[in-house]
Amino acid sequence: MSETKRPALSRHTLIETALRLVDQVGLDGLTVRRLATELGVKSPALYWHIRTKQELLDAMADAIILAAGMGPPREGQSWQDWLTRRAHAYRASLLAHRDGARLVANAAGLSPATIRLFDEELTALVGCGFTPALALRTIGSCTSYINGFVLREQAERQESSDEPSQRLAAVAALLERGMDATLLLAIREGGSSLGDEAFDHGLRTLIDGTAAALQRSNAP
Repeated sequence: MSETKRPALSRHTLIETALRLVDQVGLDGLTVRRLATELGVKSPALYWHIRTKQELLDAMADAIILAAGMGPPREGQSWQDWLTRRAHAYRASLLAHRDGARLVANAAGLSPATIRLFDEELTALVGCGFTPALALRTIGSCTSYINGFVLREQAERQESSDEPSQRLAAVAALLERGMDATLLLAIREGGSSLGDEAFDHGLRTLIDGTAAALQRSNAP
């Protein structure tokens, strides 16, 4: 990119460029020097906008979270439908960037704007009959589940270029040599701990469990 076409250096430009660079080289390949080179500046220029590399990583994580969309349920939307929509959007946002789940899982802090939106979500759940503690545990559990699920998805992508079906076929071939028949049957039926169906199963389990906990908490 020529000097005349380079965008003015700002915190926003820095974060966007860092996310694009992570998509190219991965989180382990991201360095302040490499980012400065990508922006066409010297490394010290970045510290006008970020104080440390961790602050940069936190800002990148914050951008990924906000890109998923935050806020309370839409008018007339049940908390179950809202949580399902929120979970799918969050997973998609993590998957949109190489090592996205690692970035978010290792964040040391989030922006005040993101925390305010999170508080709005908790307040909305309280309005649906949740106690503040149950609301926090619910969103926290879903977030941890999604982070862990996507961490594994992205690790699998980097470790192997094989299609999931090819990997399952390889496992099935081993099982046919005398290992557990139930696992073999599950694989033949399309069972997998990764993929959209597996994600939705885990999410439904979390939501159903939360509904049961909410019912217990509101019981006389």
